[in-house]
Amino acid sequence: MGAKEIAGQMARCADMFSAMGTESRLRILRLLLSAHPGGMVAGDLQSELGVPASTLSHHLDKLKNKDLVTVRREGTYLWYAANTETLQQLLSFLYAECCTRSKAIKPSVIVKLCR
Repeated sequence: MGAKEIAGQMARCADMFSAMGTESRLRILRLLLSAHPGGMVAGDLQSELGVPASTLSHHLDKLKNKDLVTVRREGTYLWYAANTETLQQLLSFLYAECCTRSKAIKPSVIVKLCR
């Protein structure tokens, strides 16, 4: 991977981390991951989080714009789901930087945490 591609990947990852950088958005992602693969309707997310619809919509838009969340319409309902492909790319980036390239963290430590 060339310097230009690496810079692009770094910028994309930084944008994703920024989008996840609030407690509310992390709570949304956590709920959506717990509902994987079906996702949740916006009303259920709102009830679970106890936030106004406009606030939830703002947070979901931020996550959706960075491809961290997908949305599909079924009739009058909007179903939101965590985009696990994008999250996997983000985790792979961190793993490569922390565990393989710099060896700051032993890969076996990460694998043990995931089991």
